[in-house]
Amino acid sequence: MPRILLLLAVLLPLGANADTLQIPIGQQGATRFQLPRLGESQRAVLERFGLADEEHPSVGNPPITRWDYREFSVYFEYQQVISSVRHHQPGAAPKEQQ
Repeated sequence: MPRILLLLAVLLPLGANADTLQIPIGQQGATRFQLPRLGESQRAVLERFGLADEEHPSVGNPPITRWDYREFSVYFEYQQVISSVRHHQPGAAPKEQQ
């Protein structure tokens, strides 16, 4: 019995080796402009960014509307911005760490 415990104690740490996966956070889309801010009106977004490439109809209650631009999407509740999201822009592969 003690030999089995000793064998387990020696072999158990060998299974704990793993690679580290690093995912860059916050590196999606271009940062050369500010996205529409929380509470901004649809009119202000329209004046600042122009017509959206696609305007989706309102859904749900309260009505949520989405405007898609080339590099980002804006979500409205009624006429106010509730969220802005940059679209993922594929870039160069991350460098491997040694």
